[in-house]
Amino acid sequence: MVIGIRNADVSLFFIIHRRESPMNEHAGDSVRQRLLKAALDGFLADEYHKVTTRQIAERAGANIAMIRYYFGNKEGLYEEMIRETLGPLLDVLDGPMLSSVSGFADLLHLYYDTMLARPEFPKLILKVLALNQGPGRRFIRQLLERGRTGAARKVVDLKTHGQIAPTVDPDMLRMAFVSLAMTPMLLKDIFEKQMGQAMDAAFLTRLAEFNGRLFAAGLQPSADQPQEAA
Repeated sequence: MVIGIRNADVSLFFIIHRRESPMNEHAGDSVRQRLLKAALDGFLADEYHKVTTRQIAERAGANIAMIRYYFGNKEGLYEEMIRETLGPLLDVLDGPMLSSVSGFADLLHLYYDTMLARPEFPKLILKVLALNQGPGRRFIRQLLERGRTGAARKVVDLKTHGQIAPTVDPDMLRMAFVSLAMTPMLLKDIFEKQMGQAMDAAFLTRLAEFNGRLFAAGLQPSADQPQEAA
């Protein structure tokens, strides 16, 4: 019950807010995470314009007002869903994982694990970028540009420490890595039918190790190649 508030809409918001918004940080995280999970499931299953905030709220078991409370609107929820999925992968560029060429296998493993839990996500990104379907094109490009800048810094570090050949082009390296990462997940159904086996976690672990070795071998400087001055 709300006392001293005459506006019905404001009263309703505070009733909802009291019932569903966090009484503590953990409760708030639970509602927010349920909404993000429901949004991911909804947007992966259907076109953006066909997914409503009411459907997302119902799927999450939350009140629709909580979408506005946490994300502002449907597009804000959509962007946060993408940020939370891609963020951990991009954060690697600011950490120690790629301090040596062996780290590429670890990054591939992280990518495969992330996408195995969300097998339709690479197709969603492809639709937005290549087919310009759904919102978020500019936002995803900003995330990818962050990845490009971070990758360029890592290439400089690896060259400086003699981990990779001084002639390696950062953009070519990035495109080669993205190809090794995204192609198995984009064509997962086709590959599974061709091989007659599931691309499960164990298979993807072996694939990450194989592609990591393949990638690292192509980057290492040859014995007769002069080192680039730092």
